[in-house]
Amino acid sequence: MFKKILVANRGEIACRVMRTAKKMGIATVAVYSDADARAPHVLMADEAVRLGPPPAGESYLLADLILLAAKETGADCIHPGYGFLSERESFAKACAEAGIAFVGPPPNAIAAMGDKIESKKLAKAAGVNVVPGFLGEIADTDEAVKIASEIGYPVMMKASAGGGGKGMRLAYSEQDVREGFEATKREGLASFGDDRVFIEKFIESPRHIEIQVLGDQHGNIVYLNERECSIQRRHQKVVEEAPSPFVSPEMRRRMGEQAVALSRAVGYYSAGTVELIVSGADTTGEGFYFLEMNTRLQVEHPVTEEITGLDLVEQMIRVAAGEKLTFGQDDVRIDGWSIENRVYAEDPYRGFLPSIGRLIRYNPRGDNDVEDDPSAHHVTGSELWREYQAEQEEAKETAFAEGSWAYGYTMSQTRIDDGVAEGGEVSMFYDPMIAKLITWAPTREEAIDAQIAALDRFEIEGPGNNIDFLSALMQHPRFREGRLTTGFIAEEYPEGFAGAPASVELLKQLAGIAAFAATAEADRARRIDGQLGKRLRPPAAWIVRMHGKDHAVEISTDGIAVDGEDLDLAMEYTPGDRFVTAEMLPRNLTVKIARTRTGFRLTTRGASHIARVLPAHVAPYAEHLIEKIPPDLSKFLLCPMPGLLMRLDVAAGDKVEAGQPLAVVEAMKMENILRAEKAGTVKSVNAKPGDSLAVDEVILEME
Repeated sequence: MFKKILVANRGEIACRVMRTAKKMGIATVAVYSDADARAPHVLMADEAVRLGPPPAGESYLLADLILLAAKETGADCIHPGYGFLSERESFAKACAEAGIAFVGPPPNAIAAMGDKIESKKLAKAAGVNVVPGFLGEIADTDEAVKIASEIGYPVMMKASAGGGGKGMRLAYSEQDVREGFEATKREGLASFGDDRVFIEKFIESPRHIEIQVLGDQHGNIVYLNERECSIQRRHQKVVEEAPSPFVSPEMRRRMGEQAVALSRAVGYYSAGTVELIVSGADTTGEGFYFLEMNTRLQVEHPVTEEITGLDLVEQMIRVAAGEKLTFGQDDVRIDGWSIENRVYAEDPYRGFLPSIGRLIRYNPRGDNDVEDDPSAHHVTGSELWREYQAEQEEAKETAFAEGSWAYGYTMSQTRIDDGVAEGGEVSMFYDPMIAKLITWAPTREEAIDAQIAALDRFEIEGPGNNIDFLSALMQHPRFREGRLTTGFIAEEYPEGFAGAPASVELLKQLAGIAAFAATAEADRARRIDGQLGKRLRPPAAWIVRMHGKDHAVEISTDGIAVDGEDLDLAMEYTPGDRFVTAEMLPRNLTVKIARTRTGFRLTTRGASHIARVLPAHVAPYAEHLIEKIPPDLSKFLLCPMPGLLMRLDVAAGDKVEAGQPLAVVEAMKMENILRAEKAGTVKSVNAKPGDSLAVDEVILEME
């Protein structure tokens, strides 16, 4: 077994690999850019080596520097994580030439499967279904338009070396191809050093299913069931789960066997993923198409670990060391259900624009008793379930002997994989993912409910985040029913996200919580400095305004009444608390609470609610206050996110039409086209290509 491992990556995956390495008794080496000098993965490692400035092209993508770091620290193997150099054939070869083991597949397999064009040709030759399309190189935009029209719209343009949702454009018309082809080439070149693009038919209403494979260097290959990854935004996965609510045992077998056959055809070993696209109407197991094979560990690997009880990082390390798999296909099990949500630094209320900045507060478990590394001693859901079943069998035998038996369970667990810390910074240089929230439970419904509860407790202040949106997804009836497609988000949120809808019952409960907190605040003020007079009691009658509706709340020793209805709520609140947990059926309600000038911001169940709280005798006077009218910003083109102005398509004096592209801003390696909201004339231009822009910075002004 290896003595020392260098992790050629950053963030949560670097921490994830190091946790397993430490469990196996292997020393760890971190590499870092200047932006990550105090990052958790650096502090977690036994040794750390600086690579260079923040841009990945000057640090994490420099293979020579990483190999030099391995030699200087005496590392005898390198784990590449995902992204960066993980699927570079040249890097795997360089590791071999340097006498350092590469924890991943052989270079020839990376080459065969890493190129999307060549991998599809190989898959087709091996008898695997592939999506109809054009697999040759495309010279220019005119040729792309011709090919797209021959295939038939809609089509997908993809960077040949792309991945992670980058370098992809969906086109429904010739105009979409003309606007998107060059952008796809640029994204491919910027992110992967390869500007080749291919075009394939876009299958509408599809499901995205992937098969996890694992092989050793002795010819043994197994598939570890499937993951459902259909909930995507801009082709970037948001929610993953294992198993899939759609895949039948027969379909699973067919998919798995084809994935293994494809892996065997290229001499694959280590962990890898075969991605498939499936028609949602198909139930035969035949109508699936090969998309690509990711020759690395996937972001979503934890859900597979949770239902199988396997540590995939440990398996990768053992395979790299030449060990045989200790189990066969018949030993692979599915125990329970696991769901993963990706917590991103992005603002779902502003079109999911990337957000950066310092993590003023980061408390993913929503408590004050957080272990230094709670996942260091993590037990997978599968292992937990097997232990539980063993205990139940023993209790069952005893109960039968005594002539009585009662069997039941309520269990779930939460796992958080992250690589950030409070006080750290979410940088514009890297992926916006903050953490992965993974839950496991015996059933899908219980795993979903565990997600909702965990998201209510997940606390982030600083950059915008998508926690509300994730909670809304978990509560959505269509998601809970398992009716998923890759178009789910676009179909269910066509006008964007404005928060999860709240029931009348929930709003009444929140009004009660706001009034209860206001009573506690007033009582504290009375007792500390006599603001209310020594003999006065704090107000017990309140008017709580939320979403334009007033709720009359009465607080008494008998409980809380909202609009004349007694609420069955039991709770505690001390001024300064960040959470209120109300005991209620069918499950407790956890609410993040923050003071505002006239009340509270209450966040729970996928939405924030501003509660204006006034004593009942004061509330009528609030109607006479003058409302501040916000300024008219419609004549300005504002930068919607921090980013780099890549292109400016107009100049002062130009006439523009509604929908016309005005500028292109790159943020976190993704290009965003900014368009005119209405027709007009450009009055002045305030920025130039190459400028770094802040949120809401003025790019140009219209007449």
